[in-house]
Amino acid sequence: MAAPLLCFAVVAAAAFAGASGQELTADYYDEACPQALSAIKLVVGAAIVKEPRMGASLVRLHFHDCFVNGCDGSILLDDTEGMVGEKTSKANNMSVRGFGVIDAIKTAVNTACLGNVVSCADILAVAARDSIVALGGSSYDVLLGRRDATTASIDDADDTIPNPFMDLPELLANFQAQGLSLRDLVVLSGAHTLGYSRCVFYRDRLYNETGSLDPTYAAALDERCPPAGDDEALASLDDTPTTVDTDYYQGITQGRALLHTDQQLYLGDGGDSDALVQYYAESPDKFWADFGAAMLKLGGLSPLAGQDGEVREDCRVVNQG
Repeated sequence: MAAPLLCFAVVAAAAFAGASGQELTADYYDEACPQALSAIKLVVGAAIVKEPRMGASLVRLHFHDCFVNGCDGSILLDDTEGMVGEKTSKANNMSVRGFGVIDAIKTAVNTACLGNVVSCADILAVAARDSIVALGGSSYDVLLGRRDATTASIDDADDTIPNPFMDLPELLANFQAQGLSLRDLVVLSGAHTLGYSRCVFYRDRLYNETGSLDPTYAAALDERCPPAGDDEALASLDDTPTTVDTDYYQGITQGRALLHTDQQLYLGDGGDSDALVQYYAESPDKFWADFGAAMLKLGGLSPLAGQDGEVREDCRVVNQG
């Protein structure tokens, strides 16, 4: 199943270019640091062995980075006296995690490369792919050569990252603003095969959308997420939260979507979104091929390349001097 993904990468390589016009390529570090990708994979693998949930967190970091002014590593920047970045935005605060793993990867890569060669934005893209593979998914090529942003904005994050309360038309418009299609929306939502959500994000669905919830599933959620309080109580996004599979789509068709936005992909009205969910629920091989293609498309959103931006020595702060 990996073959279609690799073929797509070759075709797509010419399509993803930074603001300078320089193309991203799969072999970008082959000469500058051939050990780079293996160093990333090693740290990601160790982090997931220690905490399988971390795989979902690393995938989510890449997604949330790319949705805010492109895939530029801006989500990793700490706030400064003159800048409030993306980490405390509505979608990210007390939600995105894995920053320590990215720090460890950056240290390992800088050591392997004998210097500051690999960008933090590229680390996010590769770590997401390696997380998918480590948890049972098919591999796909990652195009490389991104550079890192020198600033970040909480307002930009609040304005562009989709929230779990959106209806389908708003959700689709949000993705289309990024140049992504309905198919991309449904396929990339399949990343919810991994991970968990906090009660604060699924409480409204649990108590106000009972008509679309499987009763047995709702009863299980009720035990962990009361009508008030326990905002941090976690529930898995599908029945196998540390395994990459298509259970996510099967659950949606059965009224077992945890988040409102997930259930919005399958409304039972026979629309295009319904058809795509059913298609991937029944055809895992098609999901793998399309997921790799969609991740390449996501990773190609407005990358900085050439002389734009920088390669940060420390992913949390811009370079000094």
